Amino acid sequence: MSGGLEWWQTAIVIVLLICILVGTLPVINTGLQFLSLPMHAFRNHYARAAPYHPNVAVIIPAWNEGMVIGPAIERLLQLEYPVEKLRIFVVDDASTDDTPDIVRAKAAAYPGRVAHLRREVGGQGKAHTLNHGLDIALADPWTEAVLIMDADVIFARDSLRKLTRHLADEKVGAVTAYIAEGSRDRNYLTRFIGVEYVIGQLSSRRTQNVLGAIACLAGGAQLHSRVNLEAIGGRIPTGTLAEDTMTTFEGQLKGRRAVFEPHAVVLAEEPRTIDGLWKQRLRWARGNVQLTSIYRHLWFRPSPDHKLGSFSFGLAWFTILLMPAFMVLAAAALLTLLIFHADIANFVFRFMWISAACIYLFSMLYSVQLDGRIGRHSWREAIMFPGLGALILMAIALFPWALEGIVREMGGTVTDQTRFVWAVIFYLWGPISMLGVWLARSVEKLPGGRFFAGLLLYICGYGSLLCAITVDSYIKEWRRADASWIKTEKIGRVDS
Repeated sequence: MSGGLEWWQTAIVIVLLICILVGTLPVINTGLQFLSLPMHAFRNHYARAAPYHPNVAVIIPAWNEGMVIGPAIERLLQLEYPVEKLRIFVVDDASTDDTPDIVRAKAAAYPGRVAHLRREVGGQGKAHTLNHGLDIALADPWTEAVLIMDADVIFARDSLRKLTRHLADEKVGAVTAYIAEGSRDRNYLTRFIGVEYVIGQLSSRRTQNVLGAIACLAGGAQLHSRVNLEAIGGRIPTGTLAEDTMTTFEGQLKGRRAVFEPHAVVLAEEPRTIDGLWKQRLRWARGNVQLTSIYRHLWFRPSPDHKLGSFSFGLAWFTILLMPAFMVLAAAALLTLLIFHADIANFVFRFMWISAACIYLFSMLYSVQLDGRIGRHSWREAIMFPGLGALILMAIALFPWALEGIVREMGGTVTDQTRFVWAVIFYLWGPISMLGVWLARSVEKLPGGRFFAGLLLYICGYGSLLCAITVDSYIKEWRRADASWIKTEKIGRVDS
């Protein structure tokens, strides 16, 4: 319909435009995030940081980590940190492989520096394992700070001292490092993850530093002052799949700041299959859904004691948590607008995707230069991060005449019916791409399926994969599915 509108049609169009605006909040928030990112050069914690070397107890939860625990301990012992101020506690969660033997051998080789703590009854989850170590570490007055890490990560030699310098400020309770994808046998998925970590950590956590509130201390590398841990009860919260995030929230709610240190680099091994990544991220996503309910009285309620209730933090949290819902809302509203007024729908579609193209180009170019290694090894995945389908839509929005020209050059004809079918597919691309990556997970397990799974991911986009996992988390939480902690298998593929 391209003529004049009745009043009720005008009202419907306005409502649809509002729905589309709401549905594009994730894109708007991304743009705002990257516009504020340069402020990190001026609003950061370095002015209050100073050389500081507290006594650090390192706690490593370990269940069947025989392939990775040895190199992790060796690298910790080689850190540029005073020898007498670092002790390593490996909490063996009833491992059934050679983990106990390896850790006992390290403890014998480095008496007083490495300790093996055995739990005979394991399987209760990471938080319970960490609490076993915290009970012992905090019982000793020697402990002034605690570094919680995963068994598979490899710390850069200067990383710990870069973390501890922020604890020189008594107002800081916790510091987290930059977890970088560090597999030496990279494949397409680990390269995508590397790009994701540059965007989600080096970029977004810098912005969180500027805003004064950190959403999550990386589980593989989080440093706490003793007083920060004692303020939250001396234990990691249990009963949620996002114990890292809940610990981060609790420390800030108790009045101490959390800081992201982008120059403290920690290499981690990440899943090489979509199914493996899905299981890992499903746990994270379900944990965030749980925390959204737990802290329901916190959102959008500013407080002088912390920044977690600020509008900016709440906007960032919910645009990630509800991104699939926003995507479906925008698609449904745009498709309905097509029926009421095709010309307006076409204008809005072009405006949305031109804006998305500008934000994508700016954010990706800004992000990848923050970590040159990722820029060199994963430039293809950086280009294809939104997916080939989204890139085509960006091109069509910028050059709307090109598609029809190509079809005519190939001898085809373009009718109003053809344009309508195209519009329906274009407008529904967001939900379609989520279904595509869901299919990718299914075909991956079939003979030759990894090739087709990778092809689908390049077409549909890595962001759509994360959205599909979030949808699965909604379903699992609604069905009250089993929430037991599932360990991500690690086999020692990190460059050391």
